[in-house]
This record gives sequence, structure tokens and C-alpha cells, in this order.
Amino acid sequence: MKALLIGGTGVISQSITELLVTMGWEVFILNRGNRALPDGAKQLIGDCGDEESLKSAVVTHKFDTVANFRAFNSVDVLRDFNVFKDLTNQYIFISSASAYQKPAVTPYITESTPLVNPYWQYSRDKAAAEDTLMDLHKSYSFPVTIVRPSHTYSVRSVPVAVHGAKGSWQILKRMIEGKKVLIHGDGSSLWTLTHSKDFAKGFCGLMGNVHAIGNAIHITSDESLTWNQVYESIARVLGVPFNPAYAPSTVLASVGKRYGYDFEGALLGDKAASVIFDNNKLKRLVPGYCATIRFDTGVADSIKYLLEHEELQIEDPDFDRFCDEIIDAIEKV
Repeated sequence: MKALLIGGTGVISQSITELLVTMGWEVFILNRGNRALPDGAKQLIGDCGDEESLKSAVVTHKFDTVANFRAFNSVDVLRDFNVFKDLTNQYIFISSASAYQKPAVTPYITESTPLVNPYWQYSRDKAAAEDTLMDLHKSYSFPVTIVRPSHTYSVRSVPVAVHGAKGSWQILKRMIEGKKVLIHGDGSSLWTLTHSKDFAKGFCGLMGNVHAIGNAIHITSDESLTWNQVYESIARVLGVPFNPAYAPSTVLASVGKRYGYDFEGALLGDKAASVIFDNNKLKRLVPGYCATIRFDTGVADSIKYLLEHEELQIEDPDFDRFCDEIIDAIEKV
């Protein structure tokens, strides 16, 4: 089996690449040639945002599956249709579970939950791309599979809810220094965090799967945690007390804009809502699928990796200052 992954070295896609290689797939990764590839993968150099560059890179190939991790809107998927309509037996679009209805009518999410998110343009663009692809599937039999990840992390990333442009290290640094960390709401809303290795098992099971054509499927863990439990797990691994400062999501969204942070999309359009994912559709399509990496063990590996790699410990003094000012204002209130 032969696969093309467009952007195959990211948080989600690297685990997929590594698993496919062990499964015996011939794996090609298309990028601009400036990132190292996982062992066993082959490189195609091109610009996925340029139709002619993309076509030139792949025109001599025929793939069983093409998966694009760098497509974000209808323009992107229409370009891919033009390039791959005769070159693949399956095209997988990586959408987002953040596109599901907000505010949530029910915390129980299935693939039939409406895609309505008034808070986040990113999510609306993903939903519009889904509509475009399903129209192409109906009109031209384009072999589409839509995959909706939720909050997925890897050994190289520590997942948190509220952070700045430079990632999660500043939150861990605040914990280590004994400073309070911002948590939206009262920390009691439910969330689902999925390790990239678990995600990869579901994703690879959909690749080359004729039953997945024409379907949208989300891939998540079955474990639900409150945000308090998420941050408590991180604090426990760091060996420090859990020291939260709670702020309403609406306040963070409003005040964050003054500091240049878009918390409206990330919180009101996603993480502020309690969600519990029903993975039965995935389990029907991929018999035996089960997410086995519990969050407390998975995040322990991520933190260990982060602490061992100083180049990933990117400080964010602007976000640190934002946290201090918000926490100070909340405590005064």
C-alpha cells in the first residue's frame, strides 16, 4: 500500500507516519524539504499551497491514500481535488472536532452533531471544506474520508487550555516557580485529550478502508477529564502543588483581545464546553480500536521529553505578564 502524507511530521501526523512504516506501507511525505523525516519515509518536495508545485511533485505517482494535514478551507481542498482526482483511491481531509455545535446542546458528541461554531473562523472554514468535499464526492465520486481530531498531543507537546503564542512551556514554568496558572471557568468542564499514538491507530485503520469512503469520523480517547484534573496531573508529574486561578471564559476572551490573544475561538468555540465523544462509528469501521494511553501516563512522557530538551523550553514573557495582570485583577475583585 502506498500513502502520501502532506505535512507528515507534525504533532498528529508523525505518529501516523511511524505506525504506517511498521505496518509495511510505502510512505511518502510532501513538504518543502526543511524538516527531517521519520525513519522509513520518503520525501517529495513541493509547496502544498501552490497547485502547480504540488502537481509537479506527485504527477508520476498513484496512491492508495492521500492525507492532507495542511488543508484548512474550501480553496485548499478544491486545489487538492484538481491535483489528486485521478491519482488516489482515497483522499483524507483532516477537519476538526471544534467544528461541532457551540454552544453545545448536549455534551455527547456523535458524527451527526451539527457543525455550527459561531465563535471560531478556523472551525467554520473546516466545516465549509467538509461541505465542499462531500459535494465533490456526490458529483464526481471523489473518494473522500473526513477525519475530525479533537485535542491531540504527543510526546513533544504538553496540552493546556490557555497559553500564549509560544506554547505551553511558560505554564509549566509558572508551576515550577510556584506561580498560579490561569484556568477557564471553575475547571469543572469535561474535556478529552488523545495521545497521538492512539489517534494514529484509528487513523491508520481508516486508510485504505473502503467502508470509510464518504464518511466523517472523529478519533478520540474515551477518557473524559475535568480541566482541574488535567492541570493536577501536570502538577503531580512536576512535583509541585496545584495552584489554580480561575477566570470566566468570557472574561478571558474579552480581555485577551486587548493583549492580542484569540481566546474566543479556542475557549468559547472549543475548550469551554464539556464534551464526551461517542467513538462507536470509528470502532465499527476499525474493529478492535481502543485508545490505551491514559492521560496521566501520556503527559508524564511529554513532560519528561520537554524537560530533557531545552530547545523546546521557549519562554513567553508577554504571556507571563498577561497571566500576572489577569490574576491580580481577579484577586482584587
